Amino acid sequence: MAATLVLRNVKRIDGSSSDIVLANSRIVDIVPPNTGNGEKVIDFKNNVYVSSGWIDMHVHAFPDFDPYGDEIDEIGYKLGVTTIVDAGSTGADQIHSLVNYSKRAKTNVFAMLNISQIGLKQIDELSNLTWLNEEELLKAVGNHKDFIVGLKVRISKSVVGRNGVEPLKIARNFSKNTNLPLMVHIGSGPPDIKEVLELLEEEDILTHYLNGKSNNLFGDLGEPLSTFLQAIKRGVHLDVGHGNASFSFRTAEQAKEHGIKFDTISTDIYRKNRLHGPVFSMADLLTKFLYLGYSLQEIIDAVTVNAARWLKKPELGRIATGDIANLTLFSVEDQSVVLRDSEGEERKHDKKIVVKGVVMNGEYIEC
Repeated sequence: MAATLVLRNVKRIDGSSSDIVLANSRIVDIVPPNTGNGEKVIDFKNNVYVSSGWIDMHVHAFPDFDPYGDEIDEIGYKLGVTTIVDAGSTGADQIHSLVNYSKRAKTNVFAMLNISQIGLKQIDELSNLTWLNEEELLKAVGNHKDFIVGLKVRISKSVVGRNGVEPLKIARNFSKNTNLPLMVHIGSGPPDIKEVLELLEEEDILTHYLNGKSNNLFGDLGEPLSTFLQAIKRGVHLDVGHGNASFSFRTAEQAKEHGIKFDTISTDIYRKNRLHGPVFSMADLLTKFLYLGYSLQEIIDAVTVNAARWLKKPELGRIATGDIANLTLFSVEDQSVVLRDSEGEERKHDKKIVVKGVVMNGEYIEC
């Protein structure tokens, strides 16, 4: 039997404290502060928050691709994220390779399958409709049904070329035939954003919804488009997907002003924007939402409870006895920080979220 580990005096988001006892990769007890017993004790002295492990719903974790690729653990547990969802890095041609990489990583991995069989081998993967091979897609989904949680379709001018909204119409058909929802990337047009919104259904993910490009979800006066509001009413899921070019403080402030709130906060992280910004890490991104005035509860729910609910894996979004232990430990520190969005705009804040460690499937790792 593995040694029992006690995470002593850890703070929950609601301000309460407890000891969390771990053994054999699981949470075996949650008890009042200073009452947990075990062979090893780490005392966090009520200065560190604990949440269920952070989930990043939009990353690029296929290391063979450039620019949209990275090592799984570099953008996973090392940044405080215990579960990642690769957002369409690979299509049917190479999904098996991503599965193999995931088996060698500590971080938990799921994937959105790119509807183009070549994936991000080229960044105009939807410019040639012959790459949208339904037979190969169905085969990939059948072979990796526990790994693939949705289909990814990138609908912006540089990706679709002259095909406009046609790849999304094809993706809609793929979605029906696989019973998998879509994650839809939005960006520069054509196609017009209104054409895209009209094709989205309940449980589809609209990622990059806070981008500041001219083809965005808010009109010239900052008012949300009526088609956008209708999509929200249909149950379309709003995901941040910061990335190199898809998060604007100005747009985020417009969304907040109109009460349009994220369902999940994700990074769209890969090697370049991890090392050189403007993303850097999930903690850096969550700090931006602290700056925007969201509560810590709202922010952490977006990368735990809400993400786990969409994945239909509620155990990933809770801290409960008997569950496999995936936890993120972090602090909110009084520290001056300069935050940069995808358009180069900088904002200053006096608080910063800092990752202290993770528990990865029962293993405590200091970050």
